[in-house]
Amino acid sequence: MKKILCIDSNHDVLHETLIRAGFHCDLWWNKTKEELIQLIPMYDGIVIRSKFKITKDIIDSAPNLKIIGRVGAGMENIDVEYASSKGITCLSAPEGNKDAVGEHALGMLLMLMNNLKRADDEVRNGIWRRAENRGHEIGGKTVAIIGFGNMGSAFAKKLMGFDCSILVHDKYKTNISDTCVSEATLERIFLEADIVSIHLPYNSETKNYINESFLRSFKKNIYVINTARGQCLNTSDLVNQIQNGKVIGACLDVLEYESVSFENLDTSILPAPMQYLLKSNKVVLTPHIAGWTHESNYKMSKIIAEKMIQSFNA
Repeated sequence: MKKILCIDSNHDVLHETLIRAGFHCDLWWNKTKEELIQLIPMYDGIVIRSKFKITKDIIDSAPNLKIIGRVGAGMENIDVEYASSKGITCLSAPEGNKDAVGEHALGMLLMLMNNLKRADDEVRNGIWRRAENRGHEIGGKTVAIIGFGNMGSAFAKKLMGFDCSILVHDKYKTNISDTCVSEATLERIFLEADIVSIHLPYNSETKNYINESFLRSFKKNIYVINTARGQCLNTSDLVNQIQNGKVIGACLDVLEYESVSFENLDTSILPAPMQYLLKSNKVVLTPHIAGWTHESNYKMSKIIAEKMIQSFNA
């Protein structure tokens, strides 16, 4: 019987599905990081979210480990390259939260472009300003999606009813056949886009991908959405471009200053750019919840369980 260690709490469907398939599961997510690292060598598979990084040292200490399953999309908290070199399969579940991310990105954009947060606050305080809170429509605009994997393609589908043009750019994809979008070079995106949404994985190539040079390359003033990873965007450069008017506003579900586990902001490093974002009415902020709906919690857990079963049985 294969033994699975569940390091983080997840929907019950995960361990229930594994147990029905004949696996032994230990739900030890209340143990400390140090305790869990000591336990990993006993297991054939582990399931994590973001409690801590699975590093080379941890992998080396686990001779029985065959599969690492992450209930989520990004894999940056796993040394995937080293794990693969040791014959360990690394799995994720981007299919499970792509719709949640797409809906959240759209919701943040509508909130920002229609001044919903400001207008709601004002009405609650007895202030009735109609002309000042006049919004802008997505219809007729050009939306650029950077990264066209599960998340980017889901966001594109959510936009289909808004009568906008959708340009997509993905360094690793060509001949994109989706009929609702147009594949585009960055040069075309810089020329035509009104709204830019980031859907990139985080790695050495994408760190600070959205920076001052990138933002200044746009012909028009733009809205920016980031539901990918906080460190894909340079916060200081974004603030500079908001202040000079190139960026009209930003929707940020992820922030450069999050902890490794994404569970909180590292309050010891909140510099001036972050303080600006916290006070600005040109920014909509959420606490890394775009892909974390009740429905996606179930779907990601189910998908990881099924992928692990399939991989062990292969």
